[in-house]
Amino acid sequence: MRVPAARPFLKWAGGKTQLLDALAARTPPELGAGALPVYIEPFVGGGAAFFYFASIFPFHESHIFDCNEELILAYTVVRDDVDTLIRHLAELSAAYLAKPDAGRTSSYYELRDHFNQTRPDLDFSRFSPAWTRRAAELIFLNRTCFNGLFRVNRAGEFNVPFGKYKKPALPSPELLKADARILQNTAIHLGDFTAAEPYVSDQSFVYLDPPYRPISTTSRFTSYAKDQFDDEDQRRLACFFARCDAAGAKLMLSNSDPRNHDPADDFFDALYAGYRVDRVPAKRMINADGTRRGAIKEIIVTNYEPA
Repeated sequence: MRVPAARPFLKWAGGKTQLLDALAARTPPELGAGALPVYIEPFVGGGAAFFYFASIFPFHESHIFDCNEELILAYTVVRDDVDTLIRHLAELSAAYLAKPDAGRTSSYYELRDHFNQTRPDLDFSRFSPAWTRRAAELIFLNRTCFNGLFRVNRAGEFNVPFGKYKKPALPSPELLKADARILQNTAIHLGDFTAAEPYVSDQSFVYLDPPYRPISTTSRFTSYAKDQFDDEDQRRLACFFARCDAAGAKLMLSNSDPRNHDPADDFFDALYAGYRVDRVPAKRMINADGTRRGAIKEIIVTNYEPA
C-alpha cells in the first residue's frame, strides 16, 4: 500500500488505517479514471480513509461531515491556520517536556480542565483565533491521554485520563502541512450524516464509516460524541444508503461484523440485502485489556462490483 504524506493528525477509536488495503481493493473502477470527481464522507472521524483516498484519486472537490463540533473545528484550523497551530503545539510540547513525570501528570489534568471549562464560551459557528488554540489543545490532549482516545461525557466534556507517555508522538509540522494541502479543496461540514445528501449525485464516491455497532455487550466505542449511535440510527443510515444509491452515487460502507459474537446475527446482511457485503480481517486495537485486542472480521458494503 502506498503511504501518502497526508495522514490523520489525531488518534481515533475505530480509525481505518489498518483497513485501508481492504478499502482500496474495493474502490469502484471509475475512481482511477477520474469519472467520480466528488468525494463525500459523512462520518469523517480521524480521517484515515479521507486522507488516503484524497491523496491518490483526482477529486475536484471533497465534502467531509461529522456531528462532533470539536473535530470539525480541528479540521477547519488545519485547513485555514496550520502555521499558527504548529506554533501552539510546539509551545505546549516544550512546556510539557520541561516538567518531571509528576509535573506532566498535573499539567495534563490542568489542560483538560481548562479545555472543558472554556468550552461554553467558545463560538463554534464562527472562526476566531481561539479556535486555533483550542485545536492545539485538542491534539495535545489526544496525543497524551490514555490510548489516544477522544471520549466525552453527556455534558460534552473530554474525560479521558492521562496516558503517561514519556514523549508524546505529536503530529509533525510536515504532516500537518500535508493535511492542510489536502483540505484546501475540501468543504468541512458540522452535522448528522443526512446533511451530506444534497451533495450526493452520480458524480460522487461516498464512503460511510459510522460509529460501529458493538460486537459484544462489553465493547462500546461509539461515544466520541455526546449522543449515541444505536440500532435505529443504523437503520436510518441504511435508508440513506439506499437513497444515495438511487441518486447514482458509488457507495462504500464499513462496520463491525456482529457475527464475531453471534454467528446467527444477520443485522447488517438484512439491512443491506441486495448490495455486496464482504467480510474482511481486522484487529481490535482499543481495549482496556490488552489480551483482548485481537483478530476480528469487519464488513464492507458496496453498491457496485469492485474492479
